[in-house]
Amino acid sequence: MPDRAIKRFRLLGVVLFVVTLVADRISKERLIALLDGQDPVQVTDFFNLVMVWNRGVSFGLFQQGDDSGRYLLTGFAVLVALMLLVWMWRSSSRLAAAGLALVAGGALGNAYDRVVLGAVADFFDFHVSGYHFWAFNIADSAITVGVGLLLLDAILGQSTSAGSNARPAPEER
Repeated sequence: MPDRAIKRFRLLGVVLFVVTLVADRISKERLIALLDGQDPVQVTDFFNLVMVWNRGVSFGLFQQGDDSGRYLLTGFAVLVALMLLVWMWRSSSRLAAAGLALVAGGALGNAYDRVVLGAVADFFDFHVSGYHFWAFNIADSAITVGVGLLLLDAILGQSTSAGSNARPAPEER
């Protein structure tokens, strides 16, 4: 892979990382100001804006009641995000660089909330027939899309490498 392409992948990763952090921060500041202490705002028949404070990890699991748990989760998230950024910097795949940047940006966006606000602010509430999915934010969305891109990269990478190692058919020899 030419150095020029890798530099473009790094630039893409850095841009996505920064955009994720900025979009997450701006949306949280505005939506907290709009929704904190308010009733949910119905946007459509299937989407509401709500104010949910998540003191646990993904989907509200492992709720933390004390500061030690909060800082342990935050420290772990920051460590993982830094490792993902190193991986992104070394990546020779556009999909992997984008996915790693989104996951790292989302993880650091939520880590910021835990340290500064004491919990992660979630707002987006999709629902169908009275069933509400977990509330989430832009950082959560970035993590989900990033993991999807990493899976896609792994699938595409597997098929490419498998195809290059395959023995040619007898008529092709």
